[in-house]
Amino acid sequence: MMSITDPNMSDRFTSEMEEIHSKHLKTYADIIDMTTELSLSHKQLVKSAFETCLKKCADDEKLFETIKTYKKDLEQKSVALKEKQHAISEMMSEIQEKDMEKEKIIQKIENLKEEQIKRKEIIENQYKANKKRLRNLQKARLVFQDHLGLEIRTILSKAQAAKGEKLQFVYRNINPSDPESAYVITMGIKENGSYQIVSSDPVLECLSDLETRLQETNNLAAFLANIRKEFISQVRR
Repeated sequence: MMSITDPNMSDRFTSEMEEIHSKHLKTYADIIDMTTELSLSHKQLVKSAFETCLKKCADDEKLFETIKTYKKDLEQKSVALKEKQHAISEMMSEIQEKDMEKEKIIQKIENLKEEQIKRKEIIENQYKANKKRLRNLQKARLVFQDHLGLEIRTILSKAQAAKGEKLQFVYRNINPSDPESAYVITMGIKENGSYQIVSSDPVLECLSDLETRLQETNNLAAFLANIRKEFISQVRR
């Protein structure tokens, strides 16, 4: 057993203590180096994270600005679309109104065509009836001339051409003192086929009453006979 007073033992203990101390210092140094390295690494990590956050914030701001721009643009397009839809709706309404007006105009045109056709038929029928009536009057001319001393004249001047023919019934042998003296009644035929008294020479006061009776009876022979009687009566007064 070695004695504590042994010089070798003392040196050995000192050497071991120094070795332990050296190891502790080295460990402390390693810890300090590791701490420093970790601190630097942490700083770099924090810096990198900060820079990443800054970049992310900048990117987010750009994204928000882009979204804001898109949203504003979308709102403007939405307003423009609504305006276009409103304009299209008004245009469609106007087109529908014009179509309705067109249909009304077409219907009016069709109605006018039908009225014109009916009017043409009426005019043609009236013309045929009047032509037949005038033809019958022409045939009766000689009879009236022979039996009543009556001359029938057809009058168609330029001013009267649009209104149709007029007939003059010229009576003679009315005044015994002047047998050749003419007493004239002028008459025509209306569009509806009825007779119309235009004038008499000399004027007969009862002419309107005789015309009314003629309209009611349509008896021209009786009317002409009555006119002759009125002319004779007027001469004898």
